[in-house]
Amino acid sequence: MPTTKQTSLTELAEPSHDQQHQHQHFKIFKPYGFLSQFLPESRKKKHLLGELFNFPEKTMAIGRLDHDSEGLLLLTTDGMMSYKVRDKAIEKEYYVQVDGVITVAVISQLQKGVDIAINGTKYLTLPCKAFKLDGEPQLPSRGRKIRDSRHGPTSWISITLCEGKNRQIRKMTAAVGFATLRLVRVRIGDIHIDSLIAGDVVTLANFDAALNR
Repeated sequence: MPTTKQTSLTELAEPSHDQQHQHQHFKIFKPYGFLSQFLPESRKKKHLLGELFNFPEKTMAIGRLDHDSEGLLLLTTDGMMSYKVRDKAIEKEYYVQVDGVITVAVISQLQKGVDIAINGTKYLTLPCKAFKLDGEPQLPSRGRKIRDSRHGPTSWISITLCEGKNRQIRKMTAAVGFATLRLVRVRIGDIHIDSLIAGDVVTLANFDAALNR
């Protein structure tokens, strides 16, 4: 597993005049405790994406991961690309560690959709893909202890959504009686987190094509 930030060879070359006017795209492993933004919130001292890499001007995050969520986040200087990635046709897959031993019946509930609250209004989530993982997935350490194992067993599940309501997965697992302990996004379309570790940044030539290979 790499221990240093990953960069493409193209970053080492001096860009041509034409390249300077082309949009740039990135995939990163957003660490725990970082906001998915570049501008700070008022009176809040939180880690921001600009601390991870010298991104070009007008780089924006596509969608977001919450402060306490981790994993794959796409960034671009092309605002139109943001609409494509957030489309419901593009799947987003997450690995979720939950408190307790999850059952087949609970997985079925998640697949069919559960009621959660969105801005104080009840919302039924769309049908999704969900299954229990065989053991703990190969992910880098979060850097902050989840909890003491003496507090009981945990389970890992995969949930794939085509929507993205505020804190949706945490609300979904809570609705079926399982608190989310760790949440890591591992895939957007056909772009995967691969072997990245927290804070890694990789330049992508064209993730428009990679989304739907």
